[in-house]
Amino acid sequence: MALDEAQVVFLGEQHDNPGHHARQAELVAELQPVALVFEMLTAEQAARVTPDLRGDAAALAEALGWADSGWPDFAMYHPIFTAAPEAVIYGAQMPREEARAVRDASPAEVFGQSAGFYGLDQPLPPEQQAAREELQRAAHCDALPPDMLPMMVNIQRLRDARLAEVALEAWAEHGGPVVVITGNGHARADWGAPALLRFAAPEVSVAALGQGETGRGAPEGRFDALEESAPVDRGDPCAEFEAPEGN
Repeated sequence: MALDEAQVVFLGEQHDNPGHHARQAELVAELQPVALVFEMLTAEQAARVTPDLRGDAAALAEALGWADSGWPDFAMYHPIFTAAPEAVIYGAQMPREEARAVRDASPAEVFGQSAGFYGLDQPLPPEQQAAREELQRAAHCDALPPDMLPMMVNIQRLRDARLAEVALEAWAEHGGPVVVITGNGHARADWGAPALLRFAAPEVSVAALGQGETGRGAPEGRFDALEESAPVDRGDPCAEFEAPEGN
Protein backbone atom coordinates (compact mmCIF):
# COMPACT_ATOMS: atom_id res chain seq x y z
CA MET A 1 0.00 0.00 0.00
CA ALA A 2 1.22 3.51 -0.82
CA LEU A 3 2.04 5.73 2.15
CA ASP A 4 -0.53 8.36 1.17
CA GLU A 5 -3.32 5.77 1.03
CA ALA A 6 -2.91 4.35 4.54
CA GLN A 7 -4.69 5.36 7.72
CA VAL A 8 -1.60 4.63 9.82
CA VAL A 9 1.87 5.20 8.38
CA PHE A 10 5.07 4.02 10.04
CA LEU A 11 8.16 6.02 9.05
CA GLY A 12 11.29 4.06 9.95
CA GLU A 13 14.74 5.48 10.63
CA GLN A 14 18.22 4.80 11.81
CA HIS A 15 18.14 7.02 14.84
CA ASP A 16 21.42 8.84 14.19
CA ASN A 17 20.95 9.52 10.47
CA PRO A 18 19.97 13.17 9.83
CA GLY A 19 18.89 12.34 6.28
CA HIS A 20 16.29 9.92 7.59
CA HIS A 21 14.81 12.57 9.88
CA ALA A 22 14.80 15.15 7.10
CA ARG A 23 12.85 12.72 4.93
CA GLN A 24 10.42 11.98 7.77
CA ALA A 25 9.77 15.71 8.11
CA GLU A 26 9.16 16.01 4.36
CA LEU A 27 6.68 13.14 4.40
CA VAL A 28 4.88 14.45 7.48
CA ALA A 29 4.50 17.81 5.72
CA GLU A 30 3.03 16.01 2.69
CA LEU A 31 0.73 13.67 4.64
CA GLN A 32 -0.41 16.24 7.22
CA PRO A 33 -1.39 13.61 9.80
CA VAL A 34 -3.95 14.39 12.48
CA ALA A 35 -1.70 12.66 15.02
CA LEU A 36 2.02 11.97 15.37
CA VAL A 37 3.24 9.05 17.49
CA PHE A 38 6.86 9.12 18.64
CA GLU A 39 8.76 6.06 19.84
CA MET A 40 11.11 8.51 21.59
CA LEU A 41 8.51 10.04 23.93
CA THR A 42 6.60 8.68 26.89
CA ALA A 43 2.94 9.60 27.20
CA GLU A 44 3.88 12.00 29.99
CA GLN A 45 6.46 13.76 27.79
CA ALA A 46 4.03 13.98 24.88
CA ALA A 47 1.54 15.78 27.11
CA ARG A 48 4.11 18.57 27.60
CA VAL A 49 4.11 19.50 23.91
CA THR A 50 2.08 22.71 23.63
CA PRO A 51 1.47 24.93 20.59
CA ASP A 52 3.64 27.66 22.11
CA LEU A 53 6.58 25.28 22.64
CA ARG A 54 6.31 23.53 19.32
CA GLY A 55 8.04 26.19 17.24
CA ASP A 56 10.89 26.75 19.69
CA ALA A 57 13.37 23.90 19.39
CA ALA A 58 15.40 24.80 22.49
CA ALA A 59 12.36 25.30 24.71
CA LEU A 60 10.70 22.12 23.50
CA ALA A 61 13.85 20.08 24.04
CA GLU A 62 14.10 21.50 27.56
CA ALA A 63 10.47 20.69 28.34
CA LEU A 64 10.94 17.13 27.10
CA GLY A 65 14.18 16.59 29.02
CA TRP A 66 15.66 15.49 25.70
CA ALA A 67 19.28 16.06 26.70
CA ASP A 68 18.98 13.30 29.30
CA SER A 69 16.93 10.93 27.14
CA GLY A 70 19.75 9.14 25.33
CA TRP A 71 18.28 9.93 21.89
CA PRO A 72 20.34 11.74 19.21
CA ASP A 73 20.43 15.52 18.79
CA PHE A 74 16.94 17.03 19.04
CA ALA A 75 17.76 19.32 16.09
CA MET A 76 17.20 16.29 13.85
CA TYR A 77 13.74 15.59 15.29
CA HIS A 78 12.38 19.11 15.76
CA PRO A 79 11.39 19.67 12.08
CA ILE A 80 9.07 16.66 12.35
CA PHE A 81 7.14 18.37 15.16
CA THR A 82 6.66 21.51 13.07
CA ALA A 83 5.89 19.78 9.75
CA ALA A 84 2.28 19.14 10.82
CA PRO A 85 1.66 21.86 13.42
CA GLU A 86 -1.93 20.83 14.15
CA ALA A 87 -1.16 17.13 14.70
CA VAL A 88 -1.75 15.80 18.21
CA ILE A 89 1.45 14.38 19.71
CA TYR A 90 1.47 10.91 21.28
CA GLY A 91 4.28 9.12 23.10
CA ALA A 92 4.75 5.36 22.80
CA GLN A 93 8.00 4.83 24.64
CA MET A 94 7.94 1.93 27.08
CA PRO A 95 10.13 2.82 30.07
CA ARG A 96 13.18 0.59 30.33
CA GLU A 97 12.23 -0.62 33.79
CA GLU A 98 8.81 -1.73 32.59
CA ALA A 99 10.25 -3.55 29.59
CA ARG A 100 12.84 -5.31 31.71
CA ALA A 101 10.08 -6.79 33.85
CA VAL A 102 10.11 -9.64 31.32
CA ARG A 103 13.04 -11.00 33.29
CA ASP A 104 10.52 -12.30 35.79
CA ALA A 105 7.24 -12.40 33.85
CA SER A 106 5.89 -13.21 30.41
CA PRO A 107 5.34 -10.49 27.79
CA ALA A 108 1.59 -10.87 28.24
CA GLU A 109 1.83 -10.39 32.00
CA VAL A 110 3.98 -7.29 31.58
CA PHE A 111 1.80 -5.74 28.87
CA GLY A 112 -1.51 -6.26 30.61
CA GLN A 113 -5.05 -7.14 29.64
CA SER A 114 -4.78 -6.09 25.98
CA ALA A 115 -1.79 -8.39 25.35
CA GLY A 116 -3.85 -10.88 23.37
CA PHE A 117 -4.82 -8.24 20.81
CA TYR A 118 -1.15 -8.05 19.82
CA GLY A 119 -0.32 -11.75 20.01
CA LEU A 120 1.79 -11.40 23.16
CA ASP A 121 -0.05 -14.30 24.78
CA GLN A 122 1.41 -16.67 22.18
CA PRO A 123 5.01 -17.75 21.51
CA LEU A 124 6.59 -16.71 18.24
CA PRO A 125 6.95 -19.32 15.49
CA PRO A 126 10.28 -21.12 16.09
CA GLU A 127 11.89 -19.82 12.89
CA GLN A 128 10.99 -16.22 13.72
CA GLN A 129 12.16 -16.62 17.31
CA ALA A 130 15.52 -17.91 16.10
CA ALA A 131 15.85 -15.13 13.50
CA ARG A 132 15.05 -12.46 16.06
CA GLU A 133 17.52 -13.88 18.57
CA GLU A 134 20.19 -13.84 15.86
CA LEU A 135 19.45 -10.17 15.12
CA GLN A 136 19.80 -9.34 18.82
CA ARG A 137 23.07 -11.27 18.99
CA ALA A 138 24.49 -9.39 16.02
CA ALA A 139 23.20 -6.01 17.21
CA HIS A 140 25.02 -6.50 20.52
CA CYS A 141 28.24 -7.73 18.83
CA ASP A 142 28.16 -11.18 20.47
CA ALA A 143 28.45 -9.49 23.88
CA LEU A 144 25.22 -10.91 25.33
CA PRO A 145 25.06 -14.30 27.04
CA PRO A 146 22.92 -16.64 24.90
CA ASP A 147 20.35 -17.02 27.67
CA MET A 148 19.65 -13.26 27.52
CA LEU A 149 18.64 -13.31 23.87
CA PRO A 150 15.05 -14.52 24.43
CA MET A 151 14.53 -11.69 26.94
CA MET A 152 15.81 -9.14 24.42
CA VAL A 153 13.36 -10.49 21.84
CA ASN A 154 10.54 -10.20 24.37
CA ILE A 155 11.47 -6.58 25.05
CA GLN A 156 11.33 -5.89 21.31
CA ARG A 157 7.90 -7.52 21.12
CA LEU A 158 6.67 -5.36 24.00
CA ARG A 159 7.89 -2.19 22.33
CA ASP A 160 6.31 -3.21 19.01
CA ALA A 161 3.01 -3.83 20.77
CA ARG A 162 3.11 -0.51 22.62
CA LEU A 163 3.71 1.35 19.35
CA ALA A 164 0.81 -0.47 17.70
CA GLU A 165 -1.45 0.17 20.68
CA VAL A 166 -0.73 3.90 20.84
CA ALA A 167 -1.10 4.27 17.07
CA LEU A 168 -4.51 2.60 17.28
CA GLU A 169 -5.46 4.82 20.20
CA ALA A 170 -4.55 7.90 18.14
CA TRP A 171 -6.55 6.58 15.17
CA ALA A 172 -9.59 5.80 17.34
CA GLU A 173 -9.53 9.25 18.89
CA HIS A 174 -8.77 11.37 15.83
CA GLY A 175 -9.13 9.28 12.68
CA GLY A 176 -6.39 9.21 10.10
CA PRO A 177 -3.85 9.63 8.89
CA VAL A 178 -1.68 8.83 11.89
CA VAL A 179 2.10 8.86 11.42
CA VAL A 180 4.43 6.86 13.67
CA ILE A 181 8.08 7.91 13.99
CA THR A 182 10.20 4.91 14.98
CA GLY A 183 13.27 2.83 14.26
CA ASN A 184 13.40 0.57 11.23
CA GLY A 185 13.25 -2.54 13.41
CA HIS A 186 9.91 -1.53 14.88
CA ALA A 187 8.59 -0.32 11.50
CA ARG A 188 9.12 -3.56 9.58
CA ALA A 189 5.85 -4.80 8.14
CA ASP A 190 6.52 -8.52 8.50
CA TRP A 191 6.79 -8.75 12.29
CA GLY A 192 7.11 -5.25 13.76
CA ALA A 193 4.47 -2.83 14.99
CA PRO A 194 2.65 -2.62 11.61
CA ALA A 195 2.09 -6.38 11.67
CA LEU A 196 0.75 -6.24 15.23
CA LEU A 197 -1.56 -3.35 14.36
CA ARG A 198 -2.94 -5.32 11.43
CA PHE A 199 -3.41 -8.32 13.73
CA ALA A 200 -5.31 -6.24 16.29
CA ALA A 201 -7.35 -4.14 13.85
CA PRO A 202 -7.42 -5.60 10.32
CA GLU A 203 -9.90 -2.92 9.27
CA VAL A 204 -7.25 -0.21 9.64
CA SER A 205 -5.02 0.27 6.59
CA VAL A 206 -1.30 0.41 7.37
CA ALA A 207 1.85 1.23 5.40
CA ALA A 208 5.50 1.22 6.45
CA LEU A 209 8.61 2.96 5.14
CA GLY A 210 12.08 1.58 5.80
CA GLN A 211 15.11 3.83 5.38
CA GLY A 212 18.54 2.51 4.53
CA GLU A 213 21.88 4.08 3.73
CA THR A 214 23.55 4.33 0.32
CA GLY A 215 26.04 1.52 -0.17
CA ARG A 216 24.93 -0.38 2.94
CA GLY A 217 21.79 -2.04 1.68
CA ALA A 218 18.20 -1.96 2.81
CA PRO A 219 17.19 -2.40 6.43
CA GLU A 220 16.30 -5.91 7.60
CA GLY A 221 12.71 -6.97 7.03
CA ARG A 222 9.81 -6.21 4.71
CA PHE A 223 8.42 -2.72 4.11
CA ASP A 224 5.83 -1.20 1.81
CA ALA A 225 8.39 1.35 0.62
CA LEU A 226 12.16 1.64 0.86
CA GLU A 227 14.35 4.73 0.54
CA GLU A 228 17.97 5.52 1.32
CA SER A 229 20.02 8.49 2.47
CA ALA A 230 23.73 9.22 2.72
CA PRO A 231 25.45 6.98 5.29
CA VAL A 232 26.63 8.09 8.71
CA ASP A 233 30.19 7.34 9.80
CA ARG A 234 29.79 5.44 13.05
CA GLY A 235 33.32 4.09 13.32
CA ASP A 236 33.42 0.61 14.81
CA PRO A 237 29.93 -0.03 16.25
CA CYS A 238 31.28 -2.92 18.33
CA ALA A 239 34.08 -0.96 20.01
CA GLU A 240 31.89 -0.07 22.99
CA PHE A 241 31.29 -3.76 23.64
CA GLU A 242 35.00 -4.62 23.80
CA ALA A 243 36.57 -5.00 27.23
CA PRO A 244 39.55 -2.74 28.02
CA GLU A 245 42.99 -4.38 27.93
CA GLY A 246 43.83 -6.16 31.14
CA ASN A 247 40.21 -6.95 32.00
